[in-house]
Amino acid sequence: MDKRKRLKIVIISDGTGETATAISRAVMTQFKGRDVYFTRYKSVRTFEQIDAIFSEAAVHHDLVIYTLVDAKLREYIADVARTKHVRTLDVLGPALTTFSNYFDQEPTNEPGLLHQVNDDYYKRVEAMEFTLNHDDGRNLRSLHLADVVLVGISRTSKTPLSLYLSLHGLKVMNVPLVLGTKLPDELFIIDQRKIFALTIDPEALKQIRTNRLSRLGAANLTGDYADESKVIEELEWANSIFKENKRWPVFNVTDKALEETAAEIMRLINMRKNNIFKQKRED
Repeated sequence: MDKRKRLKIVIISDGTGETATAISRAVMTQFKGRDVYFTRYKSVRTFEQIDAIFSEAAVHHDLVIYTLVDAKLREYIADVARTKHVRTLDVLGPALTTFSNYFDQEPTNEPGLLHQVNDDYYKRVEAMEFTLNHDDGRNLRSLHLADVVLVGISRTSKTPLSLYLSLHGLKVMNVPLVLGTKLPDELFIIDQRKIFALTIDPEALKQIRTNRLSRLGAANLTGDYADESKVIEELEWANSIFKENKRWPVFNVTDKALEETAAEIMRLINMRKNNIFKQKRED
């Protein structure tokens, strides 16, 4: 074979092929001056697909690198490679065997799991970035892109709850309700099922605000922020808004852990999704 010609490395994967490609490129850094290119075959799950790939690889004397979790497909590739005299490298097979012996457990043999994990990770990162950029009513123009919109007056756990929900891959915006200030128009244009209202008992809110002023070194300042009558007025005003907007579920966060409120919100979201899916199937 002419060593000067451009060589091809064929990647076969039951997922995206990113693992084999990354390994191959890492190895190629140790072979300077070699002119190679990669052809990647994704989601390979059948013997027929393998036959077609190896028929071409045999003609051009390609190197085939594969990451397949299905033991039968790996065995088939080994047989075809011997028959057609194609050089191959099984990336996952030896590792799966070693881990299986170590754990005394058979692998699940479910293809594409790494790609699924990566997708979940990037989804969470994207959700967290969105949530941070939409904290405290910022960037209202993209409110429609949110999965969840939290509304409530100051100190009703909007921000920490938003961040916690974003860790589960939900894009969250929280919109503060300020007594005497008109609610943003964008709030009433979006799907109202995305909006979740937060309330709290007056005594608990007064204590939280008093503690906050103390931490800020402003406990002796006069004002309405932690005044009992103003706290009650704010809550009554907010609750009247919630009553007017009956599609907004109201969650009382008094003495509740973030995880508890978040679980209730996610349970309701999943319930709605299941109902929509069920309705579509019936239609």
